Amino acid sequence: MLPTFYSFRRCPYAMRARLALDVSGVRTELREIVLRDKPPAFLAASPSATVPCLVTPSQTIDESLDVMIWALEQNDPEGWLDMPQAGWEWITRCDGPFKSALDRTKYATRYPDEDPARHRDIASAFLADLDAQIAPWIGARASLADFAILPFVRQFAFIDKAWFDAQDWPQLQGWLEAFLSSDRFARIMQKYPKWQAGDAATLFP
Repeated sequence: MLPTFYSFRRCPYAMRARLALDVSGVRTELREIVLRDKPPAFLAASPSATVPCLVTPSQTIDESLDVMIWALEQNDPEGWLDMPQAGWEWITRCDGPFKSALDRTKYATRYPDEDPARHRDIASAFLADLDAQIAPWIGARASLADFAILPFVRQFAFIDKAWFDAQDWPQLQGWLEAFLSSDRFARIMQKYPKWQAGDAATLFP
């Protein structure tokens, strides 16, 4: 029985889970959901009611980074898990302070008491630090950190792409552009119809 993988195409958390499943080649039954109309089967499966959610015969994995690690522990042909401790620290910074600042920049109307310009500055400080680190190791050989972080950098970049492109972050911008133009990104961004109970299985990857 294949694992069931609940996903939403544009969600950066689901993107990074799909990236790990794609590179691992671990086959799942993909169920594309719409977040404003979550199906009962998904709500019954996901403790947090958020994507991604991977249901295997033995467990439910409800956090995107855990889905990535699970897939790579099954098969890691590019050695994504073989990364320095700094990689884990970058993921922690991305998932914590950077994502918080990103949300308060992109979705400013949800945070009326917050200053979006201040949060853009906070996010920018993280990206400037990341720009300085890409050449030494992130860009040298792809690791889990690259693909755990890239979907969120993409999300931030497209808040105002002209502004992002005008920043003095050449390594970061090249890293993101290589990702956006890659066959891997095209594969994980393929469109699927909304899943409904009774639909034929959609396999991924």
